[in-house]
Amino acid sequence: MNTKPAKKANQEDWHPADVKAALIKLGITLRSLALAHGLKDSTSMSAALVRSLPANEKRIADALGMHPKDIWPSRYNEDGSIKPRGFRAVQHNAAKVTRERLAVNGNNRVAA
Repeated sequence: MNTKPAKKANQEDWHPADVKAALIKLGITLRSLALAHGLKDSTSMSAALVRSLPANEKRIADALGMHPKDIWPSRYNEDGSIKPRGFRAVQHNAAKVTRERLAVNGNNRVAA
């Protein structure tokens, strides 16, 4: 039994139902989009609606004539580059904190 609480969606990102509705207005389903890109089923395409899967985010955004950052701004930087995710995000944030500490201390040593 899974006792973890569900991860809350970012408020700035489109709701998954809105993404699906926008695709359906164009006559596109996640299944047809997956098949068009050579995927066996739409599972990973559906997963991109709720978690970070850059390749499928791009496929969905392209089908809508948009950039993925317009649909999932929490996953992309302003310039459209992908924000660090998972372990890379932890490393990136640790390095940022270290740089900030160095700047505050005005030296090359990290304060404890």
